[in-house]
Amino acid sequence: MTNAGEKLCPAPDTVISKGEVRKKPETGKAVSIPARRILYDEETEKKVRRRHIRAGRLIVGAVLFGGWELLVRAGLLDSYYWSCPSAILKTTWQQLTTGTLWGDILYTSGATILGFLTGTFFGALLGLSFWWSKSYAGISEPYLIILNALPKLALGPVLVILFGIGFPSKVILAFLMTVITTALYAYSGVKSVDPAMETLMYSLGAKRRQVFAKVVVPWSLPWIISSLRVNIALALAGAIVGEFIASEHGVGRMVIYAGTILDINLVWVGVFVLSILSMVMYGGVVLLEKFLSKHLSNIHS
Repeated sequence: MTNAGEKLCPAPDTVISKGEVRKKPETGKAVSIPARRILYDEETEKKVRRRHIRAGRLIVGAVLFGGWELLVRAGLLDSYYWSCPSAILKTTWQQLTTGTLWGDILYTSGATILGFLTGTFFGALLGLSFWWSKSYAGISEPYLIILNALPKLALGPVLVILFGIGFPSKVILAFLMTVITTALYAYSGVKSVDPAMETLMYSLGAKRRQVFAKVVVPWSLPWIISSLRVNIALALAGAIVGEFIASEHGVGRMVIYAGTILDINLVWVGVFVLSILSMVMYGGVVLLEKFLSKHLSNIHS
């Protein structure tokens, strides 16, 4: 007999083959192991799997960059176009120590984050405002769809003419890249609100603003949170394109400058810095999304 919460598991002297458990002829015994130990083994297995995944990623990266270096040194890849990891690292170090790379990274990051935050905030307000009037929402919806389909990056030259080549034009372009997307996500959340929940609140004597604050906003927050990962990539693209068009600072400006003087190593430095920057920002948004989701679940509970 086994106690509740325990599972009958094969003893260490059993032979386990795929789809069956056979007892060794020496003992032929089986022992009961508490369920909590089985759960612990599952947690251990997950940790081991995560370590394997990290190790696999490192191995793949080492193979890619090592192969790139070897192919260039063997003459199979033209170093003029492809450069090589060692030359790129050397140029990166020079730019970090004697160049303006740190300032360019801060410039691009600042424009991206500011455009991301303002675009998400005002887009969420715009999308949530559609709950107050179905007529207002119906009139605005097709224009939102048109603005979302509009290639906003094409407005970059116009924004540079209007706001100059400085920091504001990059922030505004990043803002435009995110505000409409967030508004559409928030509006989808508004349309998904359960009408029965609203009716219940009204029957309990709640006012319209209370229904909005207690039902509509919490109900739509998961939709708004789900737009964050998309928005950070769009904001970074907007800031970079603004720097491509005209700018005195920024990683995008550095890439364009390197291209004009045919400094291929510096071009690759800009490409890799932007890739790392996008990964760091995406990771930060993932952490923010987890924090907001956890806080939202606590509110609901």
